[in-house]
Amino acid sequence: MIDIIHKSNTLREATAEAYVQVGHEDTMQLIRENKIPKGNIFDMAKAAGLLGVKKTSDLLPDCHPLPIEFTGIEYEMQETHIRILVTVKTIYKTGVEVEAMHGASIVALTMYDMLKPVDKNVEISTIRLLKKSGGKSSFKKEGDGLKCHVVVCSDNVSAGKSEDRSGKYLVETIQQFGIASTMEVIPDDAEKIKHILEHVQSDLLIYSGGTGLGPRDLTTDTLAPLMDIRMVGVEEQMRSYGQERTPYAMFSRSLAGIQNKRIVLALPGSENGVQESISAIFPHILHVFQVLKGTRHDA
Repeated sequence: MIDIIHKSNTLREATAEAYVQVGHEDTMQLIRENKIPKGNIFDMAKAAGLLGVKKTSDLLPDCHPLPIEFTGIEYEMQETHIRILVTVKTIYKTGVEVEAMHGASIVALTMYDMLKPVDKNVEISTIRLLKKSGGKSSFKKEGDGLKCHVVVCSDNVSAGKSEDRSGKYLVETIQQFGIASTMEVIPDDAEKIKHILEHVQSDLLIYSGGTGLGPRDLTTDTLAPLMDIRMVGVEEQMRSYGQERTPYAMFSRSLAGIQNKRIVLALPGSENGVQESISAIFPHILHVFQVLKGTRHDA
């Protein structure tokens, strides 16, 4: 299975459809009058569909087991067709598209099995995904056209005594969201940190390093008084996400704020810390720009 350990739990939803076509109109009349010998096809197919959704990961090898929070099954009666709609919801790290499609297929197969004694020409067709939401794909476009500047704060990297990995990771990852990114390295110096905040023009300004408890960890203390707004919820999300993976995350003083209508982040200097922080809040944090423009008021 694909590694989803770095994904965050979000509300995921998917709706799939399937069609059951009968051989003649008399079959539809028997269905309407509940005269199918094997019983009520809608009740039986719904029960089977619910089981099908829950058992998806047992039958499809690459599907992750996940908590199913809701399954809705609806029917639309047409002249010679029954349209099946299956909606599945979860709060998890991966989507429920396959679960919805599997549920729709099981509903259709159950109907086929129950109708075949009275109609030898029943067919199943058009099992497909209609829509899905949740996860990174729902937010990626919000980064189009934005610019980001990454600042690595490290005495050692600045002096050439160690190699930077966090900054390079940030640039490569941020660019995946359609955001143009640049990078520079500075020592752990409060004046240089402040100078960049005041003079660099970008939509996102991300500092890496200087968020711990050491004597040269100056980034958070320098930036905090200069923020117009502190995004406390974003900071909590980064720490909570990190602490699920290592207890040392409780020592982090990562910062998230708004300054001059742009996002400012101060993240850990370690590569793992940066990866976890970005996984925790991107691309969802990009929605802030819609709120700042006044086009959304979700908060």
